[in-house]
Amino acid sequence: MPADESSAASGTDRSRAGAAISRALTPPLLAGPLPAGPAPFAWLALRSRPATGSRRPPAPRGGRGAGTPPRPGRRAGVRQTYERARRAWDRPLTAYYLILGAGLLITVLGLVMVYSASMIKALELSRPSTYFFRKQFIAAVIGAGLMMLASRMPLKLHRALAYPLLAGTVFLMVLVQVPGIGMSVNGNQNWIYLGGPFQLQPSEFGKLALILWGADLLARKQDKRLLAQWKHMLVPLVPVAFMLLGLIMLGGDMGTAIILTAILFGLLWLAGAPTRLFAGVLGFAVLIGFLLIKTSPNRMSRLSCIGASEPGPGDSCWQAVHGIYALASGGWFGSGLGASVEKWGQLPEPHTDFIFAITGEELGLAGTLSVLALFAALGYAGIRVAGRTEDPFVRYAAGGVTTWITAQAVINIGAVLGLLPIAGVPLPLFSYGGSALLPTMFAVGLMIAFAREDPAARAALAMRRPGVRWKTMRRRVMKRPSGER
Repeated sequence: MPADESSAASGTDRSRAGAAISRALTPPLLAGPLPAGPAPFAWLALRSRPATGSRRPPAPRGGRGAGTPPRPGRRAGVRQTYERARRAWDRPLTAYYLILGAGLLITVLGLVMVYSASMIKALELSRPSTYFFRKQFIAAVIGAGLMMLASRMPLKLHRALAYPLLAGTVFLMVLVQVPGIGMSVNGNQNWIYLGGPFQLQPSEFGKLALILWGADLLARKQDKRLLAQWKHMLVPLVPVAFMLLGLIMLGGDMGTAIILTAILFGLLWLAGAPTRLFAGVLGFAVLIGFLLIKTSPNRMSRLSCIGASEPGPGDSCWQAVHGIYALASGGWFGSGLGASVEKWGQLPEPHTDFIFAITGEELGLAGTLSVLALFAALGYAGIRVAGRTEDPFVRYAAGGVTTWITAQAVINIGAVLGLLPIAGVPLPLFSYGGSALLPTMFAVGLMIAFAREDPAARAALAMRRPGVRWKTMRRRVMKRPSGER
C-alpha cells in the first residue's frame, strides 16, 4: 500500500476513535454533533469556567458582608490597648499630673480620715468632735497656698531660699532645747509653743532645709567638677547633716532622725558616691543607731514588738497589736467610714501615727491599697522627674524629696503592719499634724515646679493656653480645603 494511503487510513482511524470517546463522555443535555475543529474536547474547558449570571456568591458566616474588614483578634486588641497606654504614659505632662493629682488626693483623703479617726479622741479631751479636723483643715489650706507658691517660684529663687531656710531651722531647733520655750510631747522635746492650740515642730522643716541646701551645694560642686574628690562630696554636707541629727536626738526623736539619715544617703547616692565611701557612712550611721537603741529601754521594747500578736508583759506591745487588730477586722471593704471600733480608746494615736490602721478598718483592703497606689504614683513621678532632667539641682532636690516621702511612708506603714519598729513618724500628707503637713506640701509644690521646667512639659502647657489653642485651631481650619468638612 502506498505511503499516502496508509497515512490517510491511520488518520481516519484516529478520528473514529475520538468520535466514539466523545459520544461516551458527552452528557445527555449536550448530546449532538460536536463543533468542528481541531479540539474535540473544547466543551470540557467551557464547563470549568465559573457561571456568570444573577446567582450571587454565598455570604460568609456571621452575617458580615464581603466588603467588611474582619474583626481584630483578642491579642491585637490587647496590643493596641497596651500601645495606647504606653503612649499616654510617655507624654510630657504625665509626671506633672501624677504629682499634682496624687498629692491632692492623699491630702483630701487624709482630711477625711483625720476627721473620722479623731472624733472620739477629741471628745475624750472634752473638745468638739471637729477639733482636730479644723486644725488640720487650716493647715491644709495654708499648705495649699505654699504648694501653689512653690510650684510658681523659679528655680533661682528656690536655690536662694536654701541657706536662709537652713539657718532659720537650726535656730528654731536650738530654741527647742531652751527651758521655757521648748515643749515635751510624748516624751520628745521637739516642740515650740506658739500660743493657743498651736505648736510647731522645727525638725519637720529640717528635712526640707537639708534637701534644698544639700541639692544647691552638690549642684555647685558638680558645676565645678569637684564631686570626684571624696572630701568635697562629704564636706560640708555630712557634718551639717550630723549637726541636725544631733539637735534632733537631743529631744529624743529618733524617728525623724531616721528620715533625715535616709535623705542624706539619698543625696549621696544621687551624687555618685563610691561604694566604699557610701558603705562607710552607712556603717557609721548604723553603729550610732544601734548604740542609741541599745541604751534606751523604750526603743528596745519597740524593737521587740516586731511581728507581735499579743500585747505582751505589761502591755508593752499594746499599740502594735491593736494596729494589726484594726487592719484584720476591716476585711475587703471595711466596716464603713466612721464605724471603727479600735479608735474608741483601744488604739493609741489613731489620728497620727496609726491612722493607716483606722483606714484599713473603715475602708478595708481596698482603701489601704488605694493609699499605697497613690504613694507609689507620687514616688514614680519623682523618680521620673529626677531621671529626665539635665539640671543637677533639680535632680538632687527631686531625688531628695522622693526619698523623704517614700521612706517616711514605708516606715510608718511598716510599723502599722508589724514589720518595722514603731518610729513615731506620721504618714506624709495623710496623718494629723500641721508641722508635718506644711513642709511636705511645699515639697510637693517644689516637685510640680520641677515637672513644669521640663522643656517638653513647658511646650505642652503653653499649647494648653486659651489664646495659643485658638490660634492653633484657626490656623488648622485655614489650611483645610474649601470643600472639606
